[in-house]
Amino acid sequence: MIRSYTVVLTVPRLEEAEAENRAVLEIRRRLLGDQHPDTLISRNNLTLVLRGLGRLGEAEAENRAVLDIRRRLLGDQHPDTLISRNNLARVLADLGRLDEAEAEHRAVLEARRRVLGDQHPDTLHSRNNLARVLADLGRLDEAEAEHRAVLEARRRILGDQHPDTLISRNSLARVLTDLRRSQASG
Repeated sequence: MIRSYTVVLTVPRLEEAEAENRAVLEIRRRLLGDQHPDTLISRNNLTLVLRGLGRLGEAEAENRAVLDIRRRLLGDQHPDTLISRNNLARVLADLGRLDEAEAEHRAVLEARRRVLGDQHPDTLHSRNNLARVLADLGRLDEAEAEHRAVLEARRRILGDQHPDTLISRNSLARVLTDLRRSQASG
């Protein structure tokens, strides 16, 4: 069971977003060069739009290109490199390459723990993404445990009303529903 967690915009708006991203990217490339941090941000933003449009092959290729540059310029542990790795893992999950996605999410999570600490919102985001992949792999008990831990941390750090906390509550509810279904059918 593969779930899609894409940007919630209508396709015409995403097509408009793609055109705007490409225009900004072209200007930044011309003025700043291909390896400037702002150019890489534009390329990263484009990968998110391509993913939202369901053009996953393009999103993967562009994401890998940005990741290669960031690794070379910033190293594997830099927060911007970890953003690219996280985005790649999400594309891999959308492509149904769940084992690859799990491995990449785990690597990003460990790096974020080292660089940012266990309680940083980006680390919690990585844990949430890993839990989603675990659920997609059918490892619902592991996904539930991870979602519960992320929810507890987000409540403590961000509060009950924060959008990330609400995402965690929703993610946990999905896993609990899947667990109920699997128990009823098994």
